Amino acid sequence: MKTTNNTILITGGATGIGLELAKQFIAQNNTVIICGRREEKLSEAKKILPNLITKKCNISDLKQRQDLFNFCIDNYPNINVLINNAGIQREINFLKGEQNYLNGDNEVSINLDACFHLTALFIPHFLKQREASIINVSSGLGLVPLIITPIYSATKAALHSFSISLRKQLLETNIQVFEIIPPIVDTDLDRGARDKRGQTDKGISAEKVAKESIEAISNNKFEIPIGIVKVLRIGSRISPKLFLKIINKKSRFGN
Repeated sequence: MKTTNNTILITGGATGIGLELAKQFIAQNNTVIICGRREEKLSEAKKILPNLITKKCNISDLKQRQDLFNFCIDNYPNINVLINNAGIQREINFLKGEQNYLNGDNEVSINLDACFHLTALFIPHFLKQREASIINVSSGLGLVPLIITPIYSATKAALHSFSISLRKQLLETNIQVFEIIPPIVDTDLDRGARDKRGQTDKGISAEKVAKESIEAISNNKFEIPIGIVKVLRIGSRISPKLFLKIINKKSRFGN
C-alpha cells in the first residue's frame, strides 16, 4: 500500500493508537478523518493536529455508522482507506452473573459489529477507487486470551479470523486487507483497570505501534504482529497451554 496521498477514516482516532496513526499519516501527506464518541477528545485531537477532520459518532449505533459513511462519501469522495481501530476493554467475571455482563458498554457492538458493518458499507465505494485498503486493529489477546477480559479477547480473536477471510474474499480486487496485532499498549483502553489491579507494565507506546505498523503496511506485510506479539504468535501455536499461563500469570484466574 502506498502510504501517501490517501484519504483515511480512523475509528476511535482521538486517542491512543488511532491518534498516533493519524499523526503519522498526516505527516506523510494524507487526508485523515477520525471519529469518536466524545466531543472533548475530538477537540483535543484537533488542537494537536489542526489538519485533522473530526466527526462525532458512536459506532455502536447502526444509524450513526450509516451517517458516518454518508458524511465521508459526500464530503471526501476520494476516501480509500478504512482503519477499524475503535475498541473498548472490560473486565467481566461471569461468576457474578448477568448484571456484571450488562453493566457497561457493549464490547461486541463496538469492537466487532461496527467493524463488520463499516467494512460492508465502504467496500462497494472502495471498489471504484484505483487503490484501497482496510486495516483492522486486533490484539495479541486475540491469539492468547486474557481471562479477566473474556469478551474483549474473544472479539479480537474474531477480528483476526475476519481479517483472514476478508483478505481472501478481496484477493482479486483492488482492496488490500491489513491486520495490526499490537501487544499491551500504554493507552486508556481499559479506563484505569490496569492501575486498579496494580499492573506496573503499561505496555509499549502508541507511537511505536503506529510507526512499526505504517512501515509494515508500506511493504505490503498484511499481518503485522508488533513487539512481543511476534513471539506470542509462534509460541501460542507450539505450546498453547504454556502461553495461556504466561499471559495470565498475574490474573486471579491465572492457575
